[in-house]
Amino acid sequence: MRLVDVEYGLEVFFFPLIVAKMSDAQDFERRLSAVVAKIYDGKAELNSAEQLSGGASQETWLLKLAGSLVPDSIILRRAPEGATATSELNPIGLAREAEVIALASDADVPVPKVLRVLTPTDGLGEGFFMSRITGETIARRILRDDQYATARAVLPEQCGMALARIHSVKGASDCGLEESSGLDQLRRYDETYRSTGICRPIFDLAVAWLEDHAPSPLKPALVHGDFRLGNIMVDEQGLASVLDWELSHIGDPREDIAWLCVNSWRFGQSENRVGGFGQLEDLLDAYEQAGGQAFQPTDIDWWEILGSLKWGIMCMMMYESFRSGADPSVERAAIGRRVSETEIDLINLLERQ
Repeated sequence: MRLVDVEYGLEVFFFPLIVAKMSDAQDFERRLSAVVAKIYDGKAELNSAEQLSGGASQETWLLKLAGSLVPDSIILRRAPEGATATSELNPIGLAREAEVIALASDADVPVPKVLRVLTPTDGLGEGFFMSRITGETIARRILRDDQYATARAVLPEQCGMALARIHSVKGASDCGLEESSGLDQLRRYDETYRSTGICRPIFDLAVAWLEDHAPSPLKPALVHGDFRLGNIMVDEQGLASVLDWELSHIGDPREDIAWLCVNSWRFGQSENRVGGFGQLEDLLDAYEQAGGQAFQPTDIDWWEILGSLKWGIMCMMMYESFRSGADPSVERAAIGRRVSETEIDLINLLERQ
């Protein structure tokens, strides 16, 4: 068979698939255009839709608009076609996540504005539209680029204020969020760790210490659940927006403060306990001035140890996912090797107690 025959044969074979894919894309854009028109009462038209990279469980789309008195672009966050919005990585679901973001906005937390939650009649699956906020989320750039030097100086204070406002949000319990205390999480992660049958003595030591030294619980509050670099957007003036609310729950406010302090989220700037960019005392002062409870740095220690243990077990499970072939991606293997880093962090933290 001549090459041209092979090529022609392939074209014939793939042509129906190409046509079907183009038809699906056109249909998707038609449905998007219809919802955009609803959001802006017919005053906006969809110019283009681009799926952005990133996001392990949900799709993020940048929608560029045309029209008078409408933004140039907005964001659609939705579950992949045919998938449910509720998953291991988004346990609260997208509709509830939108509800929590709206409550946070009411409390003056810097967040995107929720424009519309998708309904079945929209034909776009589960998700929501929100305003687009520009800024940087990549930790390496925020922590090292001269462009963000001013931002780094004010971020501890701004994060303290944002966390105090998050923990003051009213009505979060009515959203059906799960309540999860520190000991609840310790038991759950310990069960996950022991289910692997792998023995890591540092993890055993950390679990025993945390069980013996658990602090008295505080009044439950809305907890973001993943407040750290990567999930906050920063511009040259500092904190621009708090993103990724899919792990929000009702819990102890110290959990959020400590998670930002976990050494893995300092991205090599370990001397700066808060996210690699600042000191905990500055964040706690701003937190209290914004209406939060008064905490001492030592009040955060137990939660930071718990956070390091949790991330270590997460890393271990990601490696197991790679080793078993369930997810053979390089990303899973690369994150999995960081288990040993969390063990070093735990030793350092426990030695100071």
